[in-house]
Amino acid sequence: MSEPSARHEVSFRLVRSRSSASRARAVLRAKLGEWRAGQMVAEAGELVLSELVTNALRVPAPGDRMVGVRIECRERGGVLRLEVSDAGEGRPVVRRPGALDTAGRGLMLVEALAYRWGVDEWQAGIGKTVWVELLAPGIVAVSGDVAAVTVRVGQSVRAGGAWRMVRNVRSERYASGGLFVVIGPDEGPALRLQAGEVVTVRAEGVGAVDVLRSVERQTGPKAGPVSSS
Repeated sequence: MSEPSARHEVSFRLVRSRSSASRARAVLRAKLGEWRAGQMVAEAGELVLSELVTNALRVPAPGDRMVGVRIECRERGGVLRLEVSDAGEGRPVVRRPGALDTAGRGLMLVEALAYRWGVDEWQAGIGKTVWVELLAPGIVAVSGDVAAVTVRVGQSVRAGGAWRMVRNVRSERYASGGLFVVIGPDEGPALRLQAGEVVTVRAEGVGAVDVLRSVERQTGPKAGPVSSS
């Protein structure tokens, strides 16, 4: 499984199982928690991702072909993009069920919640990627590589091969006028860094990486990158 990159994204694959939709939601929930997404964005994202994964699992495809999922925070937090890839034929079609119909409203919901959405067919072989972009005002992608001066109490920093929760942060001036940042972790010595020095951070608590590792233990290792154009 891949860890979130500096572009604030995560991708993984799921086996063709009924439980895969709930596993995808768990990863998304953890990632949005790291990004401090509001409740409305989180609820909309979970509904949309659940529908896309469920549809991908229903598409006729060889049993060993996995479903790819990609989650990305774009435009400095203004847009949440969800992609789900499958190896089946055909394109999803929005149905307009009657008042008495009990099913078939999933893509109507996606269409209603989406800022925009579409389908990218694979250029090589059978398959497609369905993508949805949701407006996400206020979302902050706080995981990844950042300047030391932006680190805040409550985040975790990567130090000495382990994550350390930040208990306090203070700044110190060089005699020449430069700036140091002193980060006090919950364990181990303080980190004294130049203000612009790059460190890796994430929000405190169970993050998307932890959830991904749990999914990996249940579904097996990642089979490769999600295909999309």
